[in-house]
Amino acid sequence: MTQLMAFTKKEWMEVLRTGKFVILTVLFIIFGVMNPAIAKLTPWMMETFSESLEGSGLTITEAKVDALTSWVQFYKNVPMALIVFLLMFSGILAVEYQKGTLINMITKGLSRWKIVVAKSIVLLLLWSFGYWMCYVITYAYNEYFWYNSIVKDTGFAAFCVYMLGVWLIALMMLMSTLFSAGSAVAVGTGGVFFVLYLLSMLPDLKEYLPTYLMGASGLLSGTGEAGDYTTALVVAAGLTVVQLVLAVLVFNRKDV
Repeated sequence: MTQLMAFTKKEWMEVLRTGKFVILTVLFIIFGVMNPAIAKLTPWMMETFSESLEGSGLTITEAKVDALTSWVQFYKNVPMALIVFLLMFSGILAVEYQKGTLINMITKGLSRWKIVVAKSIVLLLLWSFGYWMCYVITYAYNEYFWYNSIVKDTGFAAFCVYMLGVWLIALMMLMSTLFSAGSAVAVGTGGVFFVLYLLSMLPDLKEYLPTYLMGASGLLSGTGEAGDYTTALVVAAGLTVVQLVLAVLVFNRKDV
């Protein structure tokens, strides 16, 4: 356990040293502020463009803006933040392969599973910090400008999308043990997600896939019920554990 804690601390210090923590913090703060800002500016933008569009025969009615408008922006922006996050850390093991640092650590007695677990812990901490900070910022601004009471299942919908990110992080860790290049890890992770996304278009299958969690934002406007996403949450959690176990097993057999 001491080795695991020490290596986790080393990974965390590496994130701080390379400036990735600062970049992620700024990124999620920007997205958090951007959601209510876009909603607040929507009427002004509609009014600004209405005069120019009237000449072409298009008429723009007055835009109604409330907390739901801002939350819609939140669920549009979060996938972009998640993509940036995954791309930023797709080389979390590939860099170690290239530098040859893993050989030194393993020969000094560090168990391979501790390497995978430590890196996974750091990634989950970073994702949790960034995502929920973005959520809290958006929630606070929405409460100040409007009222969140008009929106349903805010916390549960956010948790569903959060778990989607957790599943993808575990998937990326598995891909990192299978491939030695960051680009291959990114393509592999994106490829699996894309295949499952296509499968989620099948009505009889969609509720059993983690990608179904992307639609949890519909709960805010009363489309569906929280219980509709329980199965997808359980599957996402189960796959997360399975993927991390597989990552450890694969890494134990991998030449580094």
